[in-house]
Amino acid sequence: MTQTATVIDIGGTHMRWAKWSADKGVGTRKSITTPSFHQHPDMSVQQLQQRLVKTITEIPACDQDKTVGISFGAAMNHRNATVYASAPLWGAHNVPFDLQSELIRLRPDVKWHVVNDVTAALLHVITTPLCAQDRKVMLVTISTGIAARTIDRTTRHIPFDSCGLQGEIGHLPATTNLDGEAVHLLCDCGELNHLSSFSSGRGIARMADLFKVRQPQQWADSMLGRTIEEGNNFEQAFIKALHTNDPVAKALLRAVTLPVADVLRTALCLDPDLDKIVITGGVAVSLGEHYRSAILEHLRTAGLYLTSHLDFDWIATRIVVAPADCLAGAGVAATFGAWQ
Repeated sequence: MTQTATVIDIGGTHMRWAKWSADKGVGTRKSITTPSFHQHPDMSVQQLQQRLVKTITEIPACDQDKTVGISFGAAMNHRNATVYASAPLWGAHNVPFDLQSELIRLRPDVKWHVVNDVTAALLHVITTPLCAQDRKVMLVTISTGIAARTIDRTTRHIPFDSCGLQGEIGHLPATTNLDGEAVHLLCDCGELNHLSSFSSGRGIARMADLFKVRQPQQWADSMLGRTIEEGNNFEQAFIKALHTNDPVAKALLRAVTLPVADVLRTALCLDPDLDKIVITGGVAVSLGEHYRSAILEHLRTAGLYLTSHLDFDWIATRIVVAPADCLAGAGVAATFGAWQ
């Protein structure tokens, strides 16, 4: 069984790759911008897809390793690796795309293993001490896109539906508000009021823009508004403002975590066998304990019927924010097979 591979993580913003081995883990990481409709608005989806395939096959490490594991940020059929859609990369386009076959066509000498990035992240996190005592684990990623995946570690089973899908929560209908006033925003997929509309990385930025329009004076007087005005990017300004307990930043965080808490509440209500819910992804990890505290506050004030009042610790101990390495997970998928 192969114990080394080239591993690639294709995100909505960046494509990262490295060498991976079972004993040493992930080596030196390199990164380029992922071709998407945001960077290339003049290109068709088919052109973007072919650009993506060409970019992958030209990664130098692929010439050295004949086994390549790919973690791909897209809704895909995990039984045959067909990609259904990737709103961050291709917008509303949802015509199935056989990425693995295209890769094989260009580089038949390579053994390609393609899994969803959430599956890859989950395959990594369940191998860490964080989940060592857990049987059933759910991973939720909050980044350019939003999705979830659940695994039973004892049976090595990741359940999928008839389309090979599980946990596409980013495109569930969602609601939130700013200062009690309802918000309606488009998702990258083109639909209105999805979870990703409000709570993804781009969704949070859109919510901030709306806050500025609705409450211009509050925004101007806030640490968040002033920090951005000084030239800091939004992500840095948001973190800095939360560290200083800025009321506008806190209100924004409450608004963008509310729809996420709604989903987690339902998950715990329907499946109390969940031993751990690991929230990961660039947005959640960068905000850290601020993000977890906001989620728990929602679940404390409007939580699980009776349980939130009788045993809130049962909820709180299950929800953590932690990094997960999609590159390491792609290595596990490539060398040991995705757990299904």
